[in-house]
Amino acid sequence: MGSKIYVGGLPYAATEQQLSDLFAQHGAVESARVITDKFTGQSRGFGFVEMTASEDAQKAIAALNGTQMDGRTLTVNEAKPMEPRTGGGGGRGGFGGGAGRNSGGGGGGNRGRW
Repeated sequence: MGSKIYVGGLPYAATEQQLSDLFAQHGAVESARVITDKFTGQSRGFGFVEMTASEDAQKAIAALNGTQMDGRTLTVNEAKPMEPRTGGGGGRGGFGGGAGRNSGGGGGGNRGRW
């Protein structure tokens, strides 16, 4: 089984072919993907590379992390599985947000009376 590598700090003009070529210097590349914005189609500045052998992936991480590509510093490390998203907007919704809005409104009312 191959190893998936996260590559951050990519130049926005970087292509999947360039990413693949960069990692191919360190071993066999199964796939290379530059992540793009689903609305604009523009690169989001990061991507993933899958390498056939774990040893090659470790060599590539050691060799490429902190290096420059078109003036941008690359962050290269082992990709972590994506955390499952919780429904309902996560921690930003709920009671805390409502309390902030309510107390702000009350404060405004007090200012108006003085």
